[in-house]
Amino acid sequence: MATTPIIFIVDDDPSIRLALQNLISSTGQQAETYESAKDFLRDCPREPAGCLVLDVQMPGLSGLDLQGALNHAGIHLPVIFITGHGDIPTTVRAMKAGAVEFLTKPVSDSELLAAIDQAIERDRLARADRAEVADLRNRYEQLTPKEHEVMELVVQGLLNKQIALKLNNSEITIKQHRGKVMQKMRAESLADLVRMAERLAIALPAM
Repeated sequence: MATTPIIFIVDDDPSIRLALQNLISSTGQQAETYESAKDFLRDCPREPAGCLVLDVQMPGLSGLDLQGALNHAGIHLPVIFITGHGDIPTTVRAMKAGAVEFLTKPVSDSELLAAIDQAIERDRLARADRAEVADLRNRYEQLTPKEHEVMELVVQGLLNKQIALKLNNSEITIKQHRGKVMQKMRAESLADLVRMAERLAIALPAM
């Protein structure tokens, strides 16, 4: 998984690609350019880190088409749109699909660099969040089927005695399973375990 942020630039205008690449490189950041959405889809890393600076209107797949394809493929990459033909419906569609910013050409250097910084920070936070959930999922998968049952009842607020009756086990056995759950999940408290269950989307009772 890549960890060094890369600013991917997709624009069919070679002069714009070069200008953007030079601007980004001048800040010490890494930039890669692509002439078309098709080229980017072909070469894009499965887990890219950074952001995408994307033209809206291009031959073949448009910028909006590329944004949709990435979302459909589950490729998480913040998008900054730049266009010389902005309109409200296009802007709304782009932002609803998760774009960080929608900038109209000519774009000032400071405006674009600020948007890139925002996008990279969003990507960093999102990647950290996904890594945390993946780690929790890995811990959860280490539980036995019985421990899964116990955990789901514990986070619903049931006491050991109530869980024992529900699962037809002794209270001592449930206490042992509960201890294993806390140990394997690395939960320091019941509140901690409930938070983990929420992150894992384990069903909790309606409040």
